[in-house]
Amino acid sequence: MSNHKLNTWPTYWDAMESGDKTFEVRRNDRGFQKGDTIELIRLLRDEPTAPYATGYEPLRFRITYVLQGGQFGIDAGFCVLGLSKEPTP
Repeated sequence: MSNHKLNTWPTYWDAMESGDKTFEVRRNDRGFQKGDTIELIRLLRDEPTAPYATGYEPLRFRITYVLQGGQFGIDAGFCVLGLSKEPTP
């Protein structure tokens, strides 16, 4: 099992923190697998080159399901990750 650290725009990080969002859509360039852990790191702004924000602890989730792209309208090379909240270590 692997641990993946992923930069996340504030809009989506906030939705994950509140529990409104329980999935991630990502390019599958890391070989995500069920059981892996992801840490979402909140960026300062919703833009690709935004610097890291300070004062926010990463959110930790366990991958419970991986829906591979190339089907159901998801582009090949992407995936949808089903997630469950992990306790803070």
